[in-house]
Amino acid sequence: MSVRTLVQGARAEGRDIVVLCIGTDRSTGDSLGPLTGTKLKNINLFPHIYGTLDDPVHATNLESMLKSINTAFPAPFVIAVDACLGKLENVGYVTLGQGSLKPGAAVNKDLPPVGNAYITGIVNVGGFMEHLVLQSTRLNLVMKMADTIAHGLSFGLGRPQIHTQ
Repeated sequence: MSVRTLVQGARAEGRDIVVLCIGTDRSTGDSLGPLTGTKLKNINLFPHIYGTLDDPVHATNLESMLKSINTAFPAPFVIAVDACLGKLENVGYVTLGQGSLKPGAAVNKDLPPVGNAYITGIVNVGGFMEHLVLQSTRLNLVMKMADTIAHGLSFGLGRPQIHTQ
C-alpha cells in the first residue's frame, strides 16, 4: 500500500482528500504533525492541509476541527499524521495504514479516533513518563521525519510541486 494508492482509491470514489496533521509546537516530539503540515504546504500546492506551525491542530481544538472538515467536505478522505512513541529499535520509523489513529493515546488523552488512513512517526521510546519523553525528543529526528513524510505525501498526492528554500 502507498499514499498514491490510497489517494487514487479515494478520488475514484469522488472523495475530497484532506491531510490532517496533529500535534503541538510546544513539545518537540509532538511537533511532527505541525512540522509536516508546514513543510507540505511549502512544497505542494495541495489545498486541503490542516495542522501547521501557524495553525496547529491539537487536543483542545481537534474535535472542532473535525466538525469543520466534515462541514466543508461532503465525504472527506482524511489522512491523519501524528507522532507516536514505540520501541527503541523502531524510533525513526514511519508507518502508513488504513483506518484511524487515536491521537493522545501515549499520554492518556481521551480524543476521538481520526482519519480514514494514517501516517505515524515513531519519535521516541514509550512506556514511562511519556510527557517528559516527548519534550526531550531530538528536534533533528523530528525534522528529518517531517521532511520524509511531507515529501512522501506530496508525491502521493500527485499535485504540482513548488520548491522553496
